[in-house]
Amino acid sequence: MYRYCIYPKEIAIILGKSYTHSCQLVRTIKDAHGKSSHQPITIKEFCDYMDLPYEDIFNMINGHHNRHAS
Repeated sequence: MYRYCIYPKEIAIILGKSYTHSCQLVRTIKDAHGKSSHQPITIKEFCDYMDLPYEDIFNMINGHHNRHAS
């Protein structure tokens, strides 16, 4: 089973920012997508907003470490 939502603790680790900053970022992304506070944000929404590679972040969240050689 795969996870499609991302949480502030994971965002803090990925971006190297504080948990508080990550919570603020989540609120900003929710506002941009017209979501309520009880609705989670998806990995895709996070990646689109931050312009990060979706596949890499999805694999990181879901524990897949086999990456392609660039």
